[in-house]
Amino acid sequence: MIRHIVMWSLHEQAEGADKATNLQKAQALLLSCARVVPGIRTFEVATATPGMDCTNDLVLHMLLDDAQVLAAYQNHPDHLAIKPFMKAVVKERRCMDFNVK
Repeated sequence: MIRHIVMWSLHEQAEGADKATNLQKAQALLLSCARVVPGIRTFEVATATPGMDCTNDLVLHMLLDDAQVLAAYQNHPDHLAIKPFMKAVVKERRCMDFNVK
């Protein structure tokens, strides 16, 4: 199994909207990809909890059957379609993939 974690920090303003608006849209877009390929076991999207010490605004956590499922997800047209918006509103992105035993 593969764990895929991505964290984003968003710009204060982008695409004609403020961070809060773009954060809601980004979360909805990511959630729309939750079932695009078989083999996704866990798909969680969350925003930072106000008042807690957070270094990022948005996180995606996935657990997938294997690297082939991750590749299929990353190349799926629905996932590719959200990338232009994400690139426009994201200030910083961090990602980590690792094997889970």
